[in-house]
Amino acid sequence: MKRRYSIFHVQGGLGKHIAATAVAKCIKNNHPDRELIVVCPFIDVFMNLKYVDRVYPLGGTQYFYQNYIDKKDSIIFHQEPYFTTDHIHKKLPLIQNWCKMHQLKYNGEKPEVIFNKLQSDSAKNFWEKDGKPTMVIHTNGGLIHENAKPYMWARDMPYHIAEAIVKHYSKDYTIYQCTKNNSKKIEGAHIVEYGENMKLSTIEYLSILLHSKKRVLIDSCLQHAAAALELPSVVLWNGTSPKVFGYDIHTNIETTKPHNFKLPGSYLFDFDFMGPEHEYPFDADDPLFDIDEVIKAIDSQK
Repeated sequence: MKRRYSIFHVQGGLGKHIAATAVAKCIKNNHPDRELIVVCPFIDVFMNLKYVDRVYPLGGTQYFYQNYIDKKDSIIFHQEPYFTTDHIHKKLPLIQNWCKMHQLKYNGEKPEVIFNKLQSDSAKNFWEKDGKPTMVIHTNGGLIHENAKPYMWARDMPYHIAEAIVKHYSKDYTIYQCTKNNSKKIEGAHIVEYGENMKLSTIEYLSILLHSKKRVLIDSCLQHAAAALELPSVVLWNGTSPKVFGYDIHTNIETTKPHNFKLPGSYLFDFDFMGPEHEYPFDADDPLFDIDEVIKAIDSQK
């Protein structure tokens, strides 16, 4: 029997990869008779998924053309969802729009993060400390290379909010701050650095969520992973929108942006993910979030 393939190419950051697992599942559900081949930077995200047959890292696709393309029965899924009309106008959530772009019938597929037994066991030994319940706060996300900006206002958690959260809960919780290696560290929190030099694998990094009682996250990889693991979290949104990148399972708290700001350098999007300073729309003394509202939402987490 002639082998048939669906080839799914994913680019972007870790959070986008986690969201892409739902698209991969949708591809498989629409084309169950085809082997699903994924090409991407973060291969760990897809390796434990039963509906994915092979995963290749970008730059590690030797003989790929001859194996899967040349004279082969293969469908290619290699478009960029961020530059579609529905995404730019914020009409559909990322996953749903991604499937629509590929002309797939979307059946409510959700992201998945799967840990094998050894990964789950090592996570338990690594994260559980001192007998107290664990809280995870994700303060800084985005690009992870050494020269990446330490604070990107459009997505990162304001430090005074992070400091207030740690101060409020440090007696009752072991608090892990997930951040980049060149970002500010919050006193009183255990630091989990995610970057080029980190000692954890991608899956080990995500495993911190498995043993967390409470989670305060931002628009980055951990809020996607928490949704995949069905772990309701508080997610703070500065410049990006939960209508596009968020999940209903979370308590999504958005800033109220002023109406009189100007965006002279913006083209298809309002705020750049990288948070350039000239786009910052808030006044100097604007707190962005009401800390009492944030703490109330955290206390409501079960």
